[in-house]
Amino acid sequence: MSRLATPIRKNDNVLVITGKDRGKRGRVLKVLPDKNRLVIEGVNMIKRHTKPNPGKNIKGGIVEREASLHASNVQLVCPECGIQTRVGRKILGDGRKVRICRKCEGVVDK
Repeated sequence: MSRLATPIRKNDNVLVITGKDRGKRGRVLKVLPDKNRLVIEGVNMIKRHTKPNPGKNIKGGIVEREASLHASNVQLVCPECGIQTRVGRKILGDGRKVRICRKCEGVVDK
């Protein structure tokens, strides 16, 4: 399976634009590029019924955790202007390729 290019990376701040958690902001914990999905902190919470496993030191019960969300359902939040934006690319004078905010033209990458 080919790798899908998503402009969103781990530790980016994103805003959910559709679905049951619309309007929530969170930090990207994990990117699943093969499925074009993201795991976002505090968003798309599911209840998982787990069996106790003393060997792996896992307690049984109902565990709440984040499920993945499709990358098309979120937009990046620009760290400079603080609003949701599309992502562009630019090559700087020193040769670095960086992601930029389409609204304020600010650099998203550190």
